Amino acid sequence: MSDASLNTASIETGEAGFGDYFALLKPRVMSLVVFTALVGLLAAPVAVHPIIGFASILFIAIGGGASGALNMWWDADIDRIMKRTRNRPIPAGIISEGEAFAFGITLAVMAVIMLALAANPVAAGLLAFTIFFYVVIYSMWLKRWTPQNIVIGGAAGAFPPMIGWAVATGGVSMESLLMFALIFMWTPPHFWALCLFMKSDYKEAGVPMLTVTHGRRATRVHILVYTLFLIPVAIGIGFTGIGGPVYLAIAVLLNALFLKGAWDIWRRDEIQAETDGYRTEKRVFTLSLFYLFGHFTAILLQSMLAPYGLGGW
Repeated sequence: MSDASLNTASIETGEAGFGDYFALLKPRVMSLVVFTALVGLLAAPVAVHPIIGFASILFIAIGGGASGALNMWWDADIDRIMKRTRNRPIPAGIISEGEAFAFGITLAVMAVIMLALAANPVAAGLLAFTIFFYVVIYSMWLKRWTPQNIVIGGAAGAFPPMIGWAVATGGVSMESLLMFALIFMWTPPHFWALCLFMKSDYKEAGVPMLTVTHGRRATRVHILVYTLFLIPVAIGIGFTGIGGPVYLAIAVLLNALFLKGAWDIWRRDEIQAETDGYRTEKRVFTLSLFYLFGHFTAILLQSMLAPYGLGGW
């Protein structure tokens, strides 16, 4: 049975089911957390026992899900207004705000403690800070205060590969910081592309997204500028210990495509965009998902080729 079916059944019976609590974890976001953390762990120069690695990724996933639940608890008021979020378990009346908070805080504490026991205190500390950053710094403070919310708040989604790296090495390095920087710089153009065709949602909810405070023309300029800042980070990774010729070839292709997409967005005006239903903006948003997945897949491929002498430079 799908999550949608579970939610429908829950509404009919008035009781929350497994699918409703799972939806609180933001599974699509959690899948990105798991993947980037796993790449960070596997790309590290220190081997990790499979059981420790599996347990660590599981607890990182739970910690990421806990952040999602606590975010939904705090944002319940605006989730009831926005079209894309009004069917979430809390605004739909399936799970109460108090239940969501208790669920999220319990998972968060458990995930941090268990990661410290399974891996090391550094990885657990990074996970704890990630949860704090996403819930307190981003959700409670930045999101409703500044149009730069997604720029600074993007750090929360950039920590997972650093956590995975710390599981293996017990510390932080230039490589893990570069993986952080890749996600951090990718987040604004990725999210602003979404905002271009979701502007009314944020305006109605009173969230000061860039499209609301500065308009779509300024948002288009920002997407191009941040893409230009992103490209050197993405390409630069190719010349580090986690890069190599395979990564570099993939990165060059992906960045050429993404730059073309950002350029296409910059060139358009609102009459063109509204006429074709924001087709270009939606295409670039979808491309941005493949962009990040492709870079981290390339990092993973390089780490797999290393034992055969085909890894970094």
